[in-house]
Amino acid sequence: MASFKPRRAHTAVTFFPNTSQNPANGEPPRGYSAGSGRAQRFRQRGIYLLPNALTTAALFCGFYAIVQAMNARFETAAIAIFFAMVLDGMDGRIARMTKTQSAFGEQYDSLADMVSFGAAPALIMYEWVLKGLGRWGWIAAFVYCAGAALRLARFNSNLHAVDKRFFQGLPCPAAAALMAGFVWLVIDNRISVKAAWLPWVAFALTLYAGITMVSSAPFYSGKALDVQHRVPFSVLLLVVVVFVLVSFDPPRMLFGLFILYGLSGYAVWIWRRWQAHRHHS
Repeated sequence: MASFKPRRAHTAVTFFPNTSQNPANGEPPRGYSAGSGRAQRFRQRGIYLLPNALTTAALFCGFYAIVQAMNARFETAAIAIFFAMVLDGMDGRIARMTKTQSAFGEQYDSLADMVSFGAAPALIMYEWVLKGLGRWGWIAAFVYCAGAALRLARFNSNLHAVDKRFFQGLPCPAAAALMAGFVWLVIDNRISVKAAWLPWVAFALTLYAGITMVSSAPFYSGKALDVQHRVPFSVLLLVVVVFVLVSFDPPRMLFGLFILYGLSGYAVWIWRRWQAHRHHS
């Protein structure tokens, strides 16, 4: 009698995405559903797009500021620059918190910064008072715009080679805050743009901001204050005091704060040089 070998039973193997193990019995892991994998991928995609969406919003604020300046609504244009600053600060921190940094995000952020903190403040200042200075006016505006471009290019090339606690040169958002804060301050205090001194003060401020962006002065970056870590109570109290003071008179307080920050880099540079000279003497 012929004998037949029994056929080996084939066990069906089912592959489940987003799982580290496949159960031997072929059943899906506990809590798994067909839509859960798609939902998880959708959430990850949404988190990844969130920083870029904030960057787009900051870019829109810069473009909106340019449009308002062309329509002679300079106060609105200046306020739009400050909104762009807030959004620009949020996108980077959210990307770090959610670990969604990417080369695309870095380049996109730099391009948006060039519009919001490079071209927009220069155009606002030129259309506001620098136009009356003739060639000196547009030269100052170009120096600022070129300084912002050089500042961003240097920041991208030195992204992983400098001290994270300090920026090399005045950051573009802070330089834009100097420009927009000055415009907002003058308009809020109803100072006439026909004043003889006003265009030259704006000229000096524009040159200072543009040159300081490409300087080597160290400006505190604030990246050491991570929102995920604990901070002393005094730091929290200082933040509350700053918010209260700014709420009393936003144009004056914001411009004053950024003037102090715009001078702090040179103060730190002088202090370091003095310390080095004393150490070697």
